[in-house]
Amino acid sequence: MPPRVEKLSWLSPKTLWAARNGVLASWFGDPTGRTRSRWVGQRAAAGAPADKVIRRDDPDRFSFLVIGDTGEGDEPQYAVVPGLLKAGQHTSFAVVASDVIYPVGSADDYGTKFFQPYQDYQAPIYAIPGNHDWYEDLGAFMRVFCDDAPPLPPEPGPRPLTRAWLRSLLWHRPRPDDGQHLSEARKLRSGPAQQAVQPGPYWAIDAGPVRIIGIDTGLLGTLDAEQGAWLREVSRGPRPKILVTGSPLYVDGEHHPCPIDGGGTVDAIVRDPDHHYVAAIGGDIHNYQRYPVRLADGRTLQYVVAGGGGAFMHATHTIPRISVAGVTERDFRCYPLRGDSLAFYSRLYGRRLRLRRFFTLTEAEALAVIAERLGIPPTRAPGASARVTRRVRLVAGLLGTGRRPDRAKRFRLPVRKIYTQLFSPSSATYSPPFFKCFLRLDVSPEAVRLRCHAATGHRAQEVDPPVEDEVTIPLV
Repeated sequence: MPPRVEKLSWLSPKTLWAARNGVLASWFGDPTGRTRSRWVGQRAAAGAPADKVIRRDDPDRFSFLVIGDTGEGDEPQYAVVPGLLKAGQHTSFAVVASDVIYPVGSADDYGTKFFQPYQDYQAPIYAIPGNHDWYEDLGAFMRVFCDDAPPLPPEPGPRPLTRAWLRSLLWHRPRPDDGQHLSEARKLRSGPAQQAVQPGPYWAIDAGPVRIIGIDTGLLGTLDAEQGAWLREVSRGPRPKILVTGSPLYVDGEHHPCPIDGGGTVDAIVRDPDHHYVAAIGGDIHNYQRYPVRLADGRTLQYVVAGGGGAFMHATHTIPRISVAGVTERDFRCYPLRGDSLAFYSRLYGRRLRLRRFFTLTEAEALAVIAERLGIPPTRAPGASARVTRRVRLVAGLLGTGRRPDRAKRFRLPVRKIYTQLFSPSSATYSPPFFKCFLRLDVSPEAVRLRCHAATGHRAQEVDPPVEDEVTIPLV
């Protein structure tokens, strides 16, 4: 790690004010579609391929990494790196799935939050932007990943007293001197084998027998019409495909199909049997989840959340009993396990509220109350039996623990969304366990083996990164 690390606080007014563009876009209209179109046009004029396909010469059997929501630049991000380098040996490339840099995607943050942590990964790294990379209109992302793309020329100002005019008055923009240290930072990943140039913020990679398609969902988790038309075009054909998106299509027991301007959804494109998708991997939510959705034609699509690459941990114990698209608790997987998540947050808020004796739950207590509230068997055999007392139930409810769907309306506390949006961002801790993760995908002509590796910050997991989940996805 660098000798000095800025501790990023998501409850700091300074941080919240800098990251205001997402709120402004939801209030006054989202300008990212137009800005993205201008970036794509600039890259096309510079000679980027019109189909935005990166054609690699990987063999029929190769491996690659996926790591999501990385760039806070602190201990949890750097704790992922030793295991990633160990499990990532002999991989052909890596993909960062959403939010390369926090809090606002500044160019001067790339040194300690991208180039330095991954300086020893001896293969190219591609990326799709997340909402935080868009908080400065994607300028730094384009400079780093798209052949040092120059800034966009300014546009004429909007008409006064319109919504766009109001938005422009408050819009966060990069500092004029941002990026002064970028050239020096690039030297950390300057090896010939590490170089990668993208055709834009969204792209496709033809590697071995598969096509990997990365889409840019901007500030609000949607696609503009131009990108939607491109996605339909590159999705055609019999080649097996894997989608990488900044906004997961299934997450926290809910379906988010991702609308496309002008009509249709991303998930409709993914489900189309003529397009031959086998998996859709999304970032944005900072944990691991997997939903094997069986379609009407008999195919099974693996919908994966993989945003545990370094940012604060989003809780999993707030996820209710799973019953979505035919996926049940028997099929669903997550990391951290719900009991571990509840125990982690009970310790955290017991310490912060100075109510440790009341809030803190043991792993056995957390595991038992999760099983009771969701009506499921324990996901891991406890070391010792635990009695679920009134205090344990009350703490679980206060911390937003999910419930069975048939009981949710009767006992729901109004904390779940507030908890996820407000409390989880304040959960960053700087001592293990961190509950981070990354994916390794091993591709062959017959199948893709997807493994979720844990990164806790403990030495044992650095030496031998444990596999928390594994699935083999047939390509034939």
